Amino acid sequence: MIAVSPPAWASLALGLALLLLIGASGPFAAPDPTLLYHGWWPRLVMSLLAGGGLALAGAVMQQTLRNPLATPTTLGVISGAQFSLLLATVSFPGILSAGREWVALAGAAAAMGLVVLLAWRRSLAPVLVVLAGLVVNLYLGSLSIVMLLLHHETLNGILIWGAGSLAQSGWGGVDFLWPRLLVAMPLALLLARPLDILSLGDAQARSLGLSLPQIRLSALAVALFIAACVTSVVGVVGFVGLAAPAAVRLLGVRGFAAVAGWSVVLGALLLAVIDLLLQSLSGSFPLIVPTGAMTATLSGPLLLWLLFRVKLAGRPPLPGGAHLPSTHRAAPRWSPILAALAIAVLLALMTGQTLEGWRWLDLDQAEILFEWRLPRVMAAGGAGAILALAGVILQRLTRNPMASPELLGVSGGAALGLIGALFLLPGATAPSLAAAGVLGALAGIATVILLTRRSGFAPERVLLTGVAVTAITSGIQSILLAGGDPRGQQAIAWMSGSTYFVDMTVAAAMAAVAVLCLLVVPLFSRWLDLLPLGPATAAALGLGVGRSRLVLLLMVTVLTAGATLIVGPLSFVGLLAPHMARLAGFASARAHLLGAASLGALLMIAADWIGRQILFPQEIPAGLVASLLGGAYFLIRMRRL
Repeated sequence: MIAVSPPAWASLALGLALLLLIGASGPFAAPDPTLLYHGWWPRLVMSLLAGGGLALAGAVMQQTLRNPLATPTTLGVISGAQFSLLLATVSFPGILSAGREWVALAGAAAAMGLVVLLAWRRSLAPVLVVLAGLVVNLYLGSLSIVMLLLHHETLNGILIWGAGSLAQSGWGGVDFLWPRLLVAMPLALLLARPLDILSLGDAQARSLGLSLPQIRLSALAVALFIAACVTSVVGVVGFVGLAAPAAVRLLGVRGFAAVAGWSVVLGALLLAVIDLLLQSLSGSFPLIVPTGAMTATLSGPLLLWLLFRVKLAGRPPLPGGAHLPSTHRAAPRWSPILAALAIAVLLALMTGQTLEGWRWLDLDQAEILFEWRLPRVMAAGGAGAILALAGVILQRLTRNPMASPELLGVSGGAALGLIGALFLLPGATAPSLAAAGVLGALAGIATVILLTRRSGFAPERVLLTGVAVTAITSGIQSILLAGGDPRGQQAIAWMSGSTYFVDMTVAAAMAAVAVLCLLVVPLFSRWLDLLPLGPATAAALGLGVGRSRLVLLLMVTVLTAGATLIVGPLSFVGLLAPHMARLAGFASARAHLLGAASLGALLMIAADWIGRQILFPQEIPAGLVASLLGGAYFLIRMRRL
């Protein structure tokens, strides 16, 4: 009897599903031959090419960076392509006549070039490449949202492209994509042996004569080219690049050549099946459902199913540590941080623009201070501190520099609950929106906890499960926002992180919660000092690893959900503040927590004030400004490492 491998069974199941869907539509449904030739067939071929290409790009990135969370999004490829298209549409529309795919490709290449520049001095070390990519990705993403808020009507069509659309009006896209994939795929396979050696670790790879910068740069260049070409034609269909390679590895495949080959097969079939399923059900939806958003929505449960059924036996913790490699062991720099925080609070309370110009607040205008400015300062500072604490806990718990609060599905669940209430409850009130957000956050973390409980909340399983849950919620959000509903603008503004609607009651509650967290969270410093050493070492030192992981996960959930419901999902603060604290010399868990909280509060207060002034009388949400300020600081510091 011939043994059939698990990925072969998975491919067979997807292949049969694809044949059934083809039989229920397309040629066998006898549509107009002209529409069939110019629309249906090109779309089917495009889905196969795009799915296979994105899966291969994800496999290359994950192998090169030694991180199962690496995707084309990791290096800013997606956000670079999207931002270049937004910029060209608003400022240089004539460029688009030369071909939208070339504009997107140029933006993607520029984003990756910046990532390589930042990490080059450290031989493209995986930790720095991942962090630089995340910062560039979030930075460009923030700029894109600013442009969407300021030019919503002009850029509304880009929302559909940004959610991923495989609709074709001819064979032009296929003719553009297939020759490029035909060249790139063999190049990726030529790197199979070096990438297998690279997975053994830097020291062993060097001892075997491997040039780390050369191999990493070559592999990342191939992945960039594939992902940028696909993205430029069909938009953002990002989750396939994570789901397919992750599924192949969870099914037991080892060795890059095998992983890459099966990833291409599964990615192509997965995207084609989802797209055909979407076409067959399109008449049941009251709005446009982009394929990329639906791919994330449906691929998430697939990854969850695999995580639930497949045992990750012998998998080591995620490499890379919980922080950037530091070039110094200096004492924590408390004085400049506290001084900057005091100056930021003073400026935010006492200065601002009016219709008559810049004004210093007079003492007889105390009502402006207490009714408008003080609540925003309190809410911004409290939210920044709380999310920074959550980021420190999560990065130390998982020992992964990519970990940030939204990866657990908490922010995504809260956002989905609130957006769902906006769309489903006519005249939704603030309490009902808050209740919907809480329920969404609890549903997200409950899914993660239930699916990772049997593994003792192993970091790799927790992160992958959180990514799958986040992908599901993000996909549903994209579907709702791409429909052109005016309520989508309100949702985008809230998701950008704004303190505009905060009153004194809510602000006082946020400040009180932040103070309470600063008193309680440092009590768990010993756990956070031991867990980064690994489960075996932590257990030998008397720590109950499973229990401590569960408690810390619940703590991150409470922290993230509370801040998210008040000012929106400010995930960038939770990612950057812990690293900024580490760069400032805060090494131990207690110092790391307090330093990150101070920097998070500083970042958010400054961001809220700058957002009110920079385009007065228009306002940029504090979350976006925090992303731009923190990203700029982090990029400068990374260049010096």
